[in-house]
Amino acid sequence: MTAPAPLVYPLAGLMAEPAGTERRYEIHGATLALPGDLHLAEPIDGTLRVIRTNRGVLVDSELTTAIEGECARCLRAIDIPTTVQIREEVLPSVDVASGHALDTSAEPDVARLTGHHELDLGVLAGEAISLAEPIAPLCEPDCPGLCVTCGARLGPGHEPHPVDDIDPRLAALRAFRVDGDEETG
Repeated sequence: MTAPAPLVYPLAGLMAEPAGTERRYEIHGATLALPGDLHLAEPIDGTLRVIRTNRGVLVDSELTTAIEGECARCLRAIDIPTTVQIREEVLPSVDVASGHALDTSAEPDVARLTGHHELDLGVLAGEAISLAEPIAPLCEPDCPGLCVTCGARLGPGHEPHPVDDIDPRLAALRAFRVDGDEETG
């Protein structure tokens, strides 16, 4: 089966099945808005397996994509390859048999199906991708970073600056010497 574009899967039929029944979906080229200032650099691909449990459904998914980022050392724009695994039980918000809304106050933080028994994988995927964002992504493992003098990227083609440069206002401090015996008394 091919995934609907917005990563929403109708599960009313599955909810009427006995526990252990499963559905499988292939995900190709899906996109979604990520939380915060994150943006997808590549569409989402992966697999989704939904298994009926005695309370709801177990979502088991592996998704791959890339997010837009910036190298923590040289500040170049980079695409960060990201693979996330989602394994979470999702509970209904409406009783399948009666159509009445269920009391969700006992478990307010649990992921829920929509009122039409649909799984919105986009919400779970967005949270997982957001949590997978590295704290300090690098464009390459040994990125040399930026020159502290001129701000240019270090590496081939960057001429080293003399280390001896000093602010003229601080030049007088070069002659300053501390006598260890007089200062520690």
